[in-house]
Amino acid sequence: MYSIAASSFFNPKLPKNLPFHNPNRPLFAIVRSSSVAQEIDKSSEERTESLGLKGLEFPAMKGAKRVVLVRHGQSTWNAEGRIQGSSDFSVLTSKGESQAETSRQMLIDDSFDICFSSPLRRSKRTAEIIWGAREEEIITDSDMREIDLYSFQGLLKHEGKAKYGEAFRQWQIDAPNFIIDGHYPVRELWARAKSCWDKILVHESKSVLVVAHNAVNQALVATAIGLGTEYFRILLQSNCGVSVLDFTPQPEGGTPNICLNRLNQTPGSPVAGGSSAGRKTSKRIVLVCHGVSESDLESSMPYTGNGPLNMLGNIQAQKIAELLLDLKVNTVVSGTKMASVETADTITKVQEAADCLGADCIPRYVETKQIPDLDVESILTQSKKDASGLQNVSSGWLNRLDDDVTTSLWDQSEKSWKHLLYELSKGADQDNVVIAVGHPALHIAMMGHCLNLTKEWLGSFHLNAGSISVIDFPDGPSGTGVIRCINYTAHLGRWSIPITRSTQADEEY
Repeated sequence: MYSIAASSFFNPKLPKNLPFHNPNRPLFAIVRSSSVAQEIDKSSEERTESLGLKGLEFPAMKGAKRVVLVRHGQSTWNAEGRIQGSSDFSVLTSKGESQAETSRQMLIDDSFDICFSSPLRRSKRTAEIIWGAREEEIITDSDMREIDLYSFQGLLKHEGKAKYGEAFRQWQIDAPNFIIDGHYPVRELWARAKSCWDKILVHESKSVLVVAHNAVNQALVATAIGLGTEYFRILLQSNCGVSVLDFTPQPEGGTPNICLNRLNQTPGSPVAGGSSAGRKTSKRIVLVCHGVSESDLESSMPYTGNGPLNMLGNIQAQKIAELLLDLKVNTVVSGTKMASVETADTITKVQEAADCLGADCIPRYVETKQIPDLDVESILTQSKKDASGLQNVSSGWLNRLDDDVTTSLWDQSEKSWKHLLYELSKGADQDNVVIAVGHPALHIAMMGHCLNLTKEWLGSFHLNAGSISVIDFPDGPSGTGVIRCINYTAHLGRWSIPITRSTQADEEY
């Protein structure tokens, strides 16, 4: 094992937001105030100067590269609720070792060329377990250490509140502008993430494993797809959660196309926990991509036929329904296409029968709705560009659509997203779980609306048939959505893992 020294990105005067430029995306800042986002309308040059983006492009690549990010397993300080930051006093618990072993099994069939790891013991030990008997050395890089929290490190939460008062509150509610000991930790972290990407992407490898920490993995995901520090704590990273990014070179060179293939595939069930980023949540939307239909193989556009589920699609629907048994679902909505309706019906039947063990049992009622606004198939088939066979391409097949088609998709998905938020708002003081079943393109676009993005981000995400993505709302439907996972597929057999209930929140730093 050998190490890379830390970079010198420690400047407390860094700009508030530090997304990194991708030529396929506009340069603009998203400003959140009371969970309301406003786009700053400036020219590209003004935006570049205001965000400090000049010169911060990713290196050109000769070939495609996949990067798999893993957060370390549960540590002793995670279990104690102690603030770790970049300190190196905690080690993996027995549960953390077990989580790392499950991640090893999840990734055992993946051929990695190299492994980068944080030098901190909890991360390095997780990397050693996952890396197993592979002969290549693990490269430790100090830039991949956890966020530097200075005087906060080592404190229990109640100690931080008592000792630092207003500063601790700012860390909780306004982390990008949080300052301690003369430093802005989140801003420093975003700059450090850029340094990490520079080293990862220039390495001569096609498949890279990175084992690090909660906050730094958030920063790596966010900076890769062009999101600033205001997205801290929005893209969840649980203990041993796996996230995947695909980098595809552009013919003309320059910054590659970048797609988040999946986010936070965890050793435990993604729907069993009741907290997001350490905050209890009672409002949740689960986006379910319908199963494969009999007409999909005949369609020129991914998943746009209107046939019934085929044998694989029925298996996918049943597996989805079983996974969602960890939730008490209130409402299931879908489009009117056969594959969506049949997937939704399977989920509803399993939910209604879940609590019925005796002959006299009365099934629990689950509200079901078919909403035409959730149908986008007719929009997608209007594209004159050939996107056939692209449903399994992880680099973002929505980039291949005509601009007028993506505009129509974006506008339609906004209506769909408003429908879901309305359903979620029912029973203001009660737990509410809304399941939405539809086309992968619709769900990608709705996640974009949740994150206050624009249609230019459509190619930045990927979803498979039968996958689920989970969005929590700790502050209710009018608040900011927290993405618990994207494109979770373990229940389908790919990276298949035991579905076990979480026993506690694991989002501590």
